[in-house]
Amino acid sequence: MGFAELFFSAQGRAPRLPSLIAAAVLLTLAALYEAVAPSTVHWITGWGVYPALFFCGACVLSKRLHDRGRSGWWAALVLAAVVAVWPHPESFLDFPFFLVLVWAFVELAAMPGEQGANRYGLNPVMLTPA
Repeated sequence: MGFAELFFSAQGRAPRLPSLIAAAVLLTLAALYEAVAPSTVHWITGWGVYPALFFCGACVLSKRLHDRGRSGWWAALVLAAVVAVWPHPESFLDFPFFLVLVWAFVELAAMPGEQGANRYGLNPVMLTPA
């Protein structure tokens, strides 16, 4: 699986390491955009940049959730939590979103994918040549 398929398709499963690399790339791009874009340009270009990052993030999360045997719709909860606490939590009400992000980290970064095939496809680790 190439990174283009990982970023632009929500179908199938993705192994842990490529998913983590893709998530790191997306977060880095978002942070760079926040740091570099002046406020006037940010207001105009943000209408294109943020939906693109959001879509790619949903695709990466969906594939990784599929690898864990979960529905890709859980990506909406994770992305909502990221948006709620970006760039940092500001109030106590952000705490539930922080807990969602902790759950997502444990579920998607720390735990391996399901062994064998599941309803989303074959195990992507088994498909890679040895």
